[in-house]
Amino acid sequence: MFDLQVNGYAGTDFNRDDLTADTLHHACGCLVEDGVEAILATFITDDIPTMSSRMSKLATLREKDPLAQKMIAGIHIEGPFINSEKGYVGAHPPHAVRPAKVDDAKRLLDAAHGLAKLVTLAPENDENFATTRWLVDQGVKVSAGHCNPSLDTLSASCDAGVSLFTHVGNGCPLQMHRHDNIIQRALSLHDRLWLCFIPDGVHVEFFSLRNYLRAAGVERSVFVTDAISAARLGPGMYSLAGWDIKIGEDLVARSPDGSHFMGSTVTWPRIQKNGRDNLGLSPAELQKLSVDNPRRAMGL
Repeated sequence: MFDLQVNGYAGTDFNRDDLTADTLHHACGCLVEDGVEAILATFITDDIPTMSSRMSKLATLREKDPLAQKMIAGIHIEGPFINSEKGYVGAHPPHAVRPAKVDDAKRLLDAAHGLAKLVTLAPENDENFATTRWLVDQGVKVSAGHCNPSLDTLSASCDAGVSLFTHVGNGCPLQMHRHDNIIQRALSLHDRLWLCFIPDGVHVEFFSLRNYLRAAGVERSVFVTDAISAARLGPGMYSLAGWDIKIGEDLVARSPDGSHFMGSTVTWPRIQKNGRDNLGLSPAELQKLSVDNPRRAMGL
Protein backbone atom coordinates (compact mmCIF):
# COMPACT_ATOMS: atom_id res chain seq x y z
CA MET A 1 0.00 0.00 0.00
CA PHE A 2 1.10 3.57 -0.75
CA ASP A 3 -0.84 5.38 1.99
CA LEU A 4 -1.50 9.10 1.60
CA GLN A 5 -2.83 9.62 5.14
CA VAL A 6 -1.12 8.21 8.22
CA ASN A 7 -1.24 10.16 11.50
CA GLY A 8 0.65 7.49 13.42
CA TYR A 9 1.05 3.75 13.76
CA ALA A 10 1.63 0.96 16.27
CA GLY A 11 1.75 3.21 19.32
CA THR A 12 3.56 6.11 17.64
CA ASP A 13 1.76 9.43 17.13
CA PHE A 14 3.50 11.60 14.52
CA ASN A 15 1.59 14.58 15.94
CA ARG A 16 3.16 14.37 19.40
CA ASP A 17 5.62 17.03 20.51
CA ASP A 18 7.87 14.37 22.03
CA LEU A 19 8.27 12.14 18.96
CA THR A 20 11.60 10.31 19.22
CA ALA A 21 13.93 8.51 16.83
CA ASP A 22 13.03 5.18 18.45
CA THR A 23 9.26 5.64 18.21
CA LEU A 24 9.49 6.81 14.60
CA HIS A 25 11.69 3.85 13.68
CA HIS A 26 9.30 1.47 15.45
CA ALA A 27 6.31 2.77 13.47
CA CYS A 28 8.19 2.43 10.20
CA GLY A 29 9.27 -1.11 11.05
CA CYS A 30 5.69 -2.11 11.80
CA LEU A 31 4.49 -0.58 8.53
CA VAL A 32 7.08 -2.69 6.67
CA GLU A 33 5.91 -5.82 8.49
CA ASP A 34 2.34 -5.07 7.43
CA GLY A 35 3.31 -4.83 3.76
CA VAL A 36 3.15 -1.05 3.35
CA GLU A 37 5.37 0.37 0.64
CA ALA A 38 5.43 4.01 1.78
CA ILE A 39 3.28 6.69 3.44
CA LEU A 40 2.66 10.38 3.75
CA ALA A 41 3.02 11.25 7.44
CA THR A 42 -0.02 13.38 8.24
CA PHE A 43 -0.22 16.40 10.53
CA ILE A 44 -3.59 17.77 11.56
CA THR A 45 -4.77 21.25 12.50
CA ASP A 46 -3.12 23.14 15.33
CA ASP A 47 -1.61 26.60 15.62
CA ILE A 48 1.03 27.28 12.98
CA PRO A 49 4.06 27.21 15.34
CA THR A 50 2.97 23.87 16.85
CA MET A 51 2.36 22.24 13.46
CA SER A 52 5.67 23.62 12.22
CA SER A 53 7.59 22.29 15.21
CA ARG A 54 6.07 18.82 14.88
CA MET A 55 6.77 18.56 11.16
CA SER A 56 10.31 19.87 11.57
CA LYS A 57 11.02 17.27 14.26
CA LEU A 58 9.79 14.39 12.11
CA ALA A 59 11.74 15.66 9.10
CA THR A 60 14.93 15.94 11.17
CA LEU A 61 14.53 12.45 12.65
CA ARG A 62 13.78 11.03 9.21
CA GLU A 63 17.04 12.41 7.81
CA LYS A 64 19.00 10.25 10.28
CA ASP A 65 17.10 6.99 9.75
CA PRO A 66 17.37 5.08 6.43
CA LEU A 67 14.23 3.08 7.21
CA ALA A 68 12.23 6.25 7.87
CA GLN A 69 13.56 7.75 4.63
CA LYS A 70 12.35 4.67 2.77
CA MET A 71 8.92 4.56 4.38
CA ILE A 72 8.03 8.26 4.70
CA ALA A 73 7.73 9.53 1.14
CA GLY A 74 6.50 12.93 2.29
CA ILE A 75 4.18 14.89 4.54
CA HIS A 76 0.43 15.46 4.24
CA ILE A 77 -0.63 18.72 5.91
CA GLU A 78 -4.33 18.31 6.81
CA GLY A 79 -5.42 21.76 7.93
CA PRO A 80 -5.48 24.32 9.42
CA PHE A 81 -7.19 25.92 6.39
CA ILE A 82 -10.40 23.91 6.73
CA ASN A 83 -14.05 24.61 7.57
CA SER A 84 -14.53 25.25 11.31
CA GLU A 85 -18.26 24.44 11.36
CA LYS A 86 -19.34 21.53 13.54
CA GLY A 87 -19.42 18.33 11.53
CA TYR A 88 -17.11 19.59 8.82
CA VAL A 89 -14.26 20.27 11.23
CA GLY A 90 -14.28 16.66 12.46
CA ALA A 91 -11.52 15.86 14.95
CA HIS A 92 -9.64 19.08 14.23
CA PRO A 93 -9.65 21.71 17.02
CA PRO A 94 -11.96 24.52 15.79
CA HIS A 95 -10.02 27.22 17.65
CA ALA A 96 -6.96 26.56 15.51
CA VAL A 97 -8.74 26.68 12.15
CA ARG A 98 -7.90 29.75 10.08
CA PRO A 99 -8.42 31.12 6.57
CA ALA A 100 -5.87 30.01 4.02
CA LYS A 101 -3.05 32.50 3.62
CA VAL A 102 0.03 32.14 1.46
CA ASP A 103 2.34 33.34 4.25
CA ASP A 104 1.06 30.68 6.63
CA ALA A 105 1.32 28.01 3.94
CA LYS A 106 4.91 29.05 3.29
CA ARG A 107 5.76 28.72 7.00
CA LEU A 108 4.34 25.20 7.03
CA LEU A 109 6.16 24.16 3.87
CA ASP A 110 9.43 25.56 5.19
CA ALA A 111 8.98 23.57 8.41
CA ALA A 112 8.46 20.38 6.41
CA HIS A 113 11.99 20.63 5.03
CA GLY A 114 10.87 20.00 1.46
CA LEU A 115 8.78 16.96 2.38
CA ALA A 116 5.32 18.55 1.98
CA LYS A 117 3.58 16.67 -0.83
CA LEU A 118 -0.12 17.16 -0.07
CA VAL A 119 -2.23 19.82 1.65
CA THR A 120 -5.90 19.34 2.58
CA LEU A 121 -7.91 22.57 2.78
CA ALA A 122 -11.45 23.88 2.38
CA PRO A 123 -11.81 25.66 -0.97
CA GLU A 124 -14.38 28.04 0.54
CA ASN A 125 -11.73 29.05 3.11
CA ASP A 126 -9.18 30.05 0.43
CA GLU A 127 -10.06 33.47 -0.95
CA ASN A 128 -9.73 33.52 -4.75
CA PHE A 129 -7.92 30.17 -4.36
CA ALA A 130 -4.70 32.14 -3.87
CA THR A 131 -3.15 29.61 -1.49
CA THR A 132 -4.15 26.70 -3.69
CA ARG A 133 -2.49 28.30 -6.70
CA TRP A 134 0.66 29.05 -4.70
CA LEU A 135 0.89 25.50 -3.35
CA VAL A 136 0.46 24.01 -6.81
CA ASP A 137 3.22 26.32 -8.08
CA GLN A 138 5.48 24.84 -5.39
CA GLY A 139 4.78 21.33 -6.67
CA VAL A 140 2.43 20.44 -3.80
CA LYS A 141 -0.82 18.60 -4.48
CA VAL A 142 -3.97 20.16 -2.99
CA SER A 143 -6.95 18.18 -1.75
CA ALA A 144 -10.38 19.48 -0.74
CA GLY A 145 -11.48 18.15 2.61
CA HIS A 146 -13.27 19.03 5.84
CA CYS A 147 -15.15 21.46 3.66
CA ASN A 148 -18.55 22.49 2.34
CA PRO A 149 -18.08 24.46 -0.88
CA SER A 150 -20.89 24.82 -3.36
CA LEU A 151 -20.59 22.77 -6.52
CA ASP A 152 -19.53 25.90 -8.42
CA THR A 153 -16.84 26.69 -5.84
CA LEU A 154 -15.54 23.13 -5.77
CA SER A 155 -15.42 23.06 -9.57
CA ALA A 156 -13.62 26.42 -9.64
CA SER A 157 -11.11 25.12 -7.10
CA CYS A 158 -10.32 22.31 -9.55
CA ASP A 159 -9.57 24.98 -12.15
CA ALA A 160 -7.15 26.51 -9.62
CA GLY A 161 -5.39 23.20 -9.01
CA VAL A 162 -7.30 21.11 -6.45
CA SER A 163 -6.92 17.52 -7.63
CA LEU A 164 -8.01 15.25 -4.74
CA PHE A 165 -10.76 14.98 -2.16
CA THR A 166 -9.81 13.81 1.34
CA HIS A 167 -11.78 10.88 2.87
CA VAL A 168 -15.08 11.27 1.00
CA GLY A 169 -18.04 10.56 3.27
CA ASN A 170 -16.23 11.88 6.35
CA GLY A 171 -15.34 15.32 7.62
CA CYS A 172 -19.00 16.22 7.19
CA PRO A 173 -22.11 16.23 9.42
CA LEU A 174 -24.24 13.17 10.03
CA GLN A 175 -27.31 15.07 8.78
CA MET A 176 -27.15 16.99 5.48
CA HIS A 177 -29.39 17.91 2.56
CA ARG A 178 -30.51 14.66 0.97
CA HIS A 179 -29.27 15.64 -2.52
CA ASP A 180 -27.20 18.82 -2.50
CA ASN A 181 -24.43 17.79 -0.11
CA ILE A 182 -20.65 17.65 -0.21
CA ILE A 183 -20.54 13.90 -0.89
CA GLN A 184 -22.71 14.23 -3.99
CA ARG A 185 -20.74 17.26 -5.18
CA ALA A 186 -17.45 15.42 -4.84
CA LEU A 187 -18.79 12.33 -6.62
CA SER A 188 -20.10 14.50 -9.46
CA LEU A 189 -16.55 15.74 -10.10
CA HIS A 190 -14.91 12.30 -10.12
CA ASP A 191 -13.48 13.00 -13.55
CA ARG A 192 -11.49 15.91 -12.08
CA LEU A 193 -10.76 14.70 -8.54
CA TRP A 194 -9.06 11.67 -7.08
CA LEU A 195 -11.58 10.57 -4.44
CA CYS A 196 -10.07 9.09 -1.27
CA PHE A 197 -11.95 6.65 0.96
CA ILE A 198 -11.26 4.97 4.32
CA PRO A 199 -12.31 1.32 3.70
CA ASP A 200 -12.76 0.18 7.29
CA GLY A 201 -16.54 -0.35 7.22
CA VAL A 202 -16.93 2.29 9.92
CA HIS A 203 -16.05 5.61 8.33
CA VAL A 204 -18.16 4.51 5.36
CA GLU A 205 -20.37 1.45 5.61
CA PHE A 206 -19.36 -1.17 3.08
CA PHE A 207 -22.64 -1.04 1.16
CA SER A 208 -22.26 2.74 0.77
CA LEU A 209 -18.62 2.42 -0.23
CA ARG A 210 -19.62 -0.06 -2.94
CA ASN A 211 -22.05 2.58 -4.25
CA TYR A 212 -19.37 5.29 -4.12
CA LEU A 213 -16.86 3.13 -5.96
CA ARG A 214 -19.41 2.45 -8.69
CA ALA A 215 -20.15 6.18 -8.99
CA ALA A 216 -16.53 7.32 -8.95
CA GLY A 217 -15.00 4.29 -10.63
CA VAL A 218 -12.03 2.30 -9.38
CA GLU A 219 -9.90 4.26 -11.86
CA ARG A 220 -10.48 7.52 -9.95
CA SER A 221 -10.61 6.25 -6.35
CA VAL A 222 -7.92 5.91 -3.69
CA PHE A 223 -7.86 3.95 -0.44
CA VAL A 224 -6.24 5.53 2.64
CA THR A 225 -6.11 4.38 6.25
CA ASP A 226 -6.13 7.72 8.13
CA ALA A 227 -4.35 5.56 10.72
CA ILE A 228 -3.59 6.86 14.20
CA SER A 229 -1.27 5.51 16.90
CA ALA A 230 -3.81 2.80 17.79
CA ALA A 231 -3.51 1.15 14.37
CA ARG A 232 -2.21 -2.43 14.64
CA LEU A 233 -2.92 -2.50 18.37
CA GLY A 234 -5.93 -3.57 20.42
CA PRO A 235 -8.33 -1.70 22.69
CA GLY A 236 -6.88 0.89 25.05
CA MET A 237 -6.04 4.57 25.48
CA TYR A 238 -4.14 6.32 22.71
CA SER A 239 -3.47 9.85 21.47
CA LEU A 240 -3.80 12.05 18.43
CA ALA A 241 -2.24 15.51 18.59
CA GLY A 242 -2.94 15.87 22.30
CA TRP A 243 -6.39 14.26 22.24
CA ASP A 244 -6.95 11.25 24.48
CA ILE A 245 -8.72 8.55 22.51
CA LYS A 246 -10.31 5.42 23.89
CA ILE A 247 -10.37 2.45 21.55
CA GLY A 248 -13.05 -0.08 22.47
CA GLU A 249 -13.49 -3.71 21.54
CA ASP A 250 -14.84 -2.63 18.14
CA LEU A 251 -11.44 -0.97 17.41
CA VAL A 252 -13.14 2.31 16.46
CA ALA A 253 -11.38 5.59 17.31
CA ARG A 254 -13.90 8.07 18.66
CA SER A 255 -13.76 11.49 20.30
CA PRO A 256 -14.10 11.55 24.11
CA ASP A 257 -17.79 12.53 23.80
CA GLY A 258 -18.41 9.90 21.11
CA SER A 259 -19.71 12.49 18.64
CA HIS A 260 -17.27 11.80 15.81
CA PHE A 261 -14.44 9.55 14.65
CA MET A 262 -10.83 10.49 15.28
CA GLY A 263 -8.82 8.81 12.58
CA SER A 264 -8.85 5.07 12.02
CA THR A 265 -7.22 1.91 13.32
CA VAL A 266 -7.43 0.09 9.99
CA THR A 267 -4.28 -1.47 8.52
CA TRP A 268 -3.26 -2.66 5.07
CA PRO A 269 -3.82 -6.35 5.94
CA ARG A 270 -7.36 -5.50 7.12
CA ILE A 271 -8.00 -3.44 3.98
CA GLN A 272 -7.06 -6.42 1.83
CA LYS A 273 -9.48 -8.62 3.75
CA ASN A 274 -12.22 -5.99 3.60
CA GLY A 275 -11.68 -5.51 -0.10
CA ARG A 276 -12.03 -9.21 -0.77
CA ASP A 277 -14.75 -10.17 1.69
CA ASN A 278 -16.90 -7.04 1.95
CA LEU A 279 -16.32 -5.06 -1.24
CA GLY A 280 -15.88 -7.86 -3.77
CA LEU A 281 -12.70 -6.35 -5.19
CA SER A 282 -10.21 -8.33 -7.25
CA PRO A 283 -6.47 -8.25 -6.46
CA ALA A 284 -5.97 -6.06 -9.52
CA GLU A 285 -8.60 -3.58 -8.30
CA LEU A 286 -7.04 -3.46 -4.83
CA GLN A 287 -3.67 -2.81 -6.48
CA LYS A 288 -5.14 0.17 -8.33
CA LEU A 289 -6.94 1.59 -5.31
CA SER A 290 -4.09 1.19 -2.84
CA VAL A 291 -0.85 1.42 -4.83
CA ASP A 292 -1.21 2.61 -8.41
CA ASN A 293 -3.81 5.35 -7.98
CA PRO A 294 -2.20 6.98 -4.92
CA ARG A 295 1.05 7.19 -6.84
CA ARG A 296 -0.68 8.63 -9.89
CA ALA A 297 -2.51 11.15 -7.73
CA MET A 298 0.86 12.31 -6.38
CA GLY A 299 2.41 12.40 -9.85
CA LEU A 300 4.82 9.57 -9.03
